[in-house]
Amino acid sequence: MVGALASVAACRSRQDDRNTLVFWAMGREGEAVAQLIPAFEREHPDIHVDVQELPWKAAHQKLLTAIAGNTTPDVAQLGNTWIAELRALHALEPLQPYVDHSSVVQPADYFAGIWATNRIDGTLYGIPWYVDTRLLFYRKDLLKAAGFEAPPRDWAEWSRQMAALQAHAAPDHYAILLPTNEFEQLLSLALQQDEPLLRDGGRYGNFESAGFKQALGFYVDIFKRHEAPLLANTEVPNPWTEFGRDVYAFYFSGPWNIGEFRHRLAPSQQAEWATAPLPGPHGPGAGIASGSSLVIFRHSRQKAQAWLLIQYLSRPQVQQQFYRLLGDMPPRRSAWQGDALRNDPAVQAFRDQLERVKPTPAVPEWERIVTEMQLVAAQAAHGELTVDQAAAEMDRRADAILEKRRWMLDHAHGARR
Repeated sequence: MVGALASVAACRSRQDDRNTLVFWAMGREGEAVAQLIPAFEREHPDIHVDVQELPWKAAHQKLLTAIAGNTTPDVAQLGNTWIAELRALHALEPLQPYVDHSSVVQPADYFAGIWATNRIDGTLYGIPWYVDTRLLFYRKDLLKAAGFEAPPRDWAEWSRQMAALQAHAAPDHYAILLPTNEFEQLLSLALQQDEPLLRDGGRYGNFESAGFKQALGFYVDIFKRHEAPLLANTEVPNPWTEFGRDVYAFYFSGPWNIGEFRHRLAPSQQAEWATAPLPGPHGPGAGIASGSSLVIFRHSRQKAQAWLLIQYLSRPQVQQQFYRLLGDMPPRRSAWQGDALRNDPAVQAFRDQLERVKPTPAVPEWERIVTEMQLVAAQAAHGELTVDQAAAEMDRRADAILEKRRWMLDHAHGARR
């Protein structure tokens, strides 16, 4: 009995001696990554990882509260549009020195547009963990019945296909589903233009540029021609069933819907749908560089150990495991060599698209701006504003949101002179 108690005491002592890393992960990713941690702890018996799962809806506020109170975790998952905001709060550890000495994290192996989302003013603050973008899901049989053997490669061909599909459509059936309260579709089209979405170092909106107005005009014309219904996603309770019932031939969406269509459509319909990269104005088009990254907080006392965890989660084989657990797509090209990704045609369209993704403006105010962009775009889709009026209104709202940023940048510039 004494020997057993001594053994337990020794075990507890060894556990107490371990460094504990606190890792905040959001939503389903928190559940999945917990399954990968035991292997890391076996490799590093002196490190214990405390994975704390946060719901996405509460995560942003919890992070801000932790930063204000100096109670941040060591490592966290961040949506890559949050990086600019937390960097502005001086909460994140720059990671380039770690990358420079790493044999695991190889920047050239990452999709360039995804890696770029983690660089703010030339400094690296995060390592991409998984990626997300938008492209076309389409009904092959409906497209073929309309006279087309392949999905569109550019906007002109896409317009011809949508017009032909609409001409063949039954009443209350449409060529495409573009929920009017989702900004990702219009934003994808806008990123295909040469002009930036903000100008003068992120001080002002650039929605009145010729490129953005071309994208907005293309988007609005789809609704004007009644090729898409004027519906928010809350008014489309089951888009998968409606896709299977021929209500929509194109669906502009993300990678999670691969699993949804495979689960929700009948076996007899599985050969009738496919995915395709986005068409652009003159050929294959760009898309949104979305996803999540891993960051280290400045106040962590265990930055070296935190970097070991990030390196482990960045290994291609570990990213393949993560994909099998959750379906989150890896940001590294080498991780796509696994059979589950390489041999799946629906997934390979995303692999193609990821080579052409672009980051959104790296300003803390971006999420507010893009929300206002879509509110105004919905007014244009409903015919309440012209394209020119909508673009001017977007600039007005963006400029108001960016007022504090302009003041801070201008005063910082003045202080340096």
